[in-house]
Formats: sequence, structure tokens, C-alpha cells
Amino acid sequence: MKPPEIKEILDSFVPFDLDEMGNARLMDRIDTKYVLSVRRIPDLLTLMDGQYRILEINSMRIFPYLTTYLDSDDYIFFNQHVTGKLERNKVRYRKYETTGKTFLEIKKRTNKYRTIKWRIRDNLPENGLNDRAIEFIQEHLPYDPLVLGQVLKNSFSRITFAGLDFTERITIDLNLSYSEPYGTVAGIPFLAVVEQKKKGMSLGTPFNTLIKKLSVHPTGFSKYCMGTALLYDLPRKNILKSKMLLINKIENEYNRSVSD
Repeated sequence: MKPPEIKEILDSFVPFDLDEMGNARLMDRIDTKYVLSVRRIPDLLTLMDGQYRILEINSMRIFPYLTTYLDSDDYIFFNQHVTGKLERNKVRYRKYETTGKTFLEIKKRTNKYRTIKWRIRDNLPENGLNDRAIEFIQEHLPYDPLVLGQVLKNSFSRITFAGLDFTERITIDLNLSYSEPYGTVAGIPFLAVVEQKKKGMSLGTPFNTLIKKLSVHPTGFSKYCMGTALLYDLPRKNILKSKMLLINKIENEYNRSVSD
């Protein structure tokens, strides 16, 4: 669900390609997230135009992603996040559908509030992890990879921007939908998740100034945890009640804007 003017505004941005993207990979970074109604994205894009460049691949500027998350039977990664552990992890397979490439990725949040990501090319397995995946997970996490299984799929569309000096990256995720292995589905198409990724906490950028103009404030938001809470009745899902209330507020805001 995207207001039609989003594509029109995106067409006005100066593009960069995958080769240049290497300069903005930021595998060790500070992440800051914002959530807002998708109806407010055109205002955000208008403010960003001229100060950020947009990733373009094969003449496309909005890209479909498919992520498959792994967790244990007792949801150790989900519980790390919702209970506020400073050090927490995610393990996922992410398919970049525009290029057809799939990566096994590990994201680690450190007690210094940094996000570190490692990844290898590897296809999503049908029956358990292969030897290469097991070795990769063992290298970076203190958990037995054999206890991990597929628990959630998440599809979304992403727009990626880079600062003019490539020290910062901004992503906007739209059309979020979830499914679990038994076929239950859920979606939050009215929501946009905006993430700023930069090398240091103190690094001031144009984005920090322009997002304030929209009166949008940072908030912790995990696509994995939210999808898991929407689809599973887990003991600690009530910890996310404030996030659920925020989603309801944004949905009401979206519905009012549509009816106006």
C-alpha cells in the first residue's frame, strides 16, 4: 500500500548503483528507527530530496525483500529483544528478490548500542541447516545451530538512500506482511518503518534535522518481534503492548487520512 505520489517523488532523486553501495555497507553501525503512517512518507521524501541519493537497480527504486527468521523452540532471540537485553541477536535468511541473491545473515546488537552484521551467500534450506550454515553460526554466536528452525517469514518493499558522502544510509520499509509455517498470515500495510544507519552516535546529518520537522521521534521497533507477536501467543508478547498501541494509533491516523 503506497500513496501514488511516492513513486513520482522517488523519480526526482539522483541515483546510485550497487557498486557504489559498497561505500555505504555499514556492517558495524548505530541504528535508529522511526515508525509512522505510510501517508506521511511523501512529506519525508520531499524533505530528503537533494540531500540524499537513491539506490537504483535495473531501473527499479523500490525493491521486494523476503526474510525468513530462525529461532529456537523457546524463542531465545525473541525473548532477548522483548526483555531488553542489551546484547541480542537475530539469525535470518534474506532474499533480495531484485537480484535473486539469498544470504544467511546474523545481526548482533552489542551492549555499546552498535549493530554488527555478518552474512554469507547461502540458499534457504528445505530440511535443516547445511554444514556451511552451521559453521557460520557457530563462528559468531554461542548457540547450538541445530536448535534453530524457521519460525517466521516477512515480506516488505524497501527504498534505500545514502548520504552524499556515503557515511549514512536511510531505509524505508513498506507493505509489511508476515506468515508462519502453518499458514497464518498478518499484515500492517499502513505502517512505514524508517531506519537510519550511521557510523557513530554523535554524527549529525541532514536526516536528524528533517525528521524533527515532521515531529517523528525515534522508537525501538523490530520487524521480527512484531511479526512474532502478531502470529504467536507467546508468554512475553505483552511486553510489546506499547508498540501494539502505537501501531493502532498509526492505523487510526492512516484511516482518518484516507477518509478525508
